[in-house]
Amino acid sequence: MRKFKGFMTRFIRRRLLLKSGLPTLSALAIAVSLMPAQAAAGPVKLALVESLSGPFANTGEAVFRNLVWAVERVNQRGGIRTAQGPRLLRLARYDSKGQTEEALSTLRAAIDDGAQIILQGNSSATAAALIDAIGKHNDRDPARRVLFLNYSAVEPALTNEKCSFWHFRFDAHADMRMAALMSVLKEDASVKQAYLIGQDYSFGQAVLREARRQLGAQRPDIQVVGDELHPVGRVKDFLPYLAKIKASGAQAVITGNWGNDLTLLVKAAKDVGYEGKFYTFYGNALGAPAAAIGEAGIGKVIAVADWLPNLPTKESQAFYQAFRQRFPKPTDDYVHMRMQLMVELLAQALEKAGAESKPESAIDMVAASAYLEIGKATLFGQSASMRAADHQVQQSLVVGVMDRQGSAGVPFDVEGSGFGFRVIKTLSASQAELPTTCKMSRPG
Repeated sequence: MRKFKGFMTRFIRRRLLLKSGLPTLSALAIAVSLMPAQAAAGPVKLALVESLSGPFANTGEAVFRNLVWAVERVNQRGGIRTAQGPRLLRLARYDSKGQTEEALSTLRAAIDDGAQIILQGNSSATAAALIDAIGKHNDRDPARRVLFLNYSAVEPALTNEKCSFWHFRFDAHADMRMAALMSVLKEDASVKQAYLIGQDYSFGQAVLREARRQLGAQRPDIQVVGDELHPVGRVKDFLPYLAKIKASGAQAVITGNWGNDLTLLVKAAKDVGYEGKFYTFYGNALGAPAAAIGEAGIGKVIAVADWLPNLPTKESQAFYQAFRQRFPKPTDDYVHMRMQLMVELLAQALEKAGAESKPESAIDMVAASAYLEIGKATLFGQSASMRAADHQVQQSLVVGVMDRQGSAGVPFDVEGSGFGFRVIKTLSASQAELPTTCKMSRPG
């Protein structure tokens, strides 16, 4: 904490105090607001590095839609004000094909194309590699530094032992999500035996490890009757796995599976007639339980999220309806509040850093990072704040259970399936918060 305070003191002195006759920030803001449209500077380039082909292409495309909508909102209000003039955000997409090496290659291409902001999330293994690569790049080439915004890679290490000044996570990490699920499971007396299954990489391993730990701490009476990992994105038939799960007698499955690996898992459950519950990280969208398991999932599929469409507030429902108006196809029904808040926080930080830049200079990413790590934003009644100590966003979490659209608390369904998720548990940001072991190294 002392190191962070020292950094911020130096940053504030360097950035916010008047230096050699520069105008005040308020005067600069007025000057920018009066600039004619034709004087606007070039856009700030954002690069989405994600699976846009292969078995997880639908997850990448869904993220892209969320980011398009968020960027549109910023640009519709004129973009961000900087010393170079008003600047729009421009989002470009780079296909990692679900491969970490390909992601590293596209990272280099994005930087060469002028991107200053890198966005990725649908793989913790890829996120870890990008953190390392971006740290090395920013050390070698300070004139072209970039920030890394992570919207869904939730391995806890990324904001603990692997934390970085250049990396920001906008999703609750796996331990936080598991704690939210466990707050529901610990009260579920019907579960006496549980089966743990996950994808065989760092994230899936972390989920199962934390599930075992939290079960031992909060429900030691539950017997773990299965604990296994499977290859990521390569299993086409989960029937053998579900046959084992059914034979085990487990009343509940706990999984962090996402994308096609979750859809096929729950589809197999329906096919074998498994009647237990699914406690999931991502069971509320993208062809997962609501579409794959249907009627059999009512009251049995539980999902944790930063936000759910059926959150019982007028602001939340207006947010969801606005998204569906922008993307009306049922197959496009995948919206996450955290991605919208992420872009809002980014726009704030870029505007503050850009207002301090010299007119002939690019936005300083050290300044942008320093502002982003203390950022706060509220959108449609939902709030998020960044924790400077580890760059882990702090926000509320909700747990929902699958139910039929039109039943109490379920005005909206998922992907036109006729089934949605009723909110059964809400955790405030302070309730969802967990400590960090991050020891962040800061520039300067």
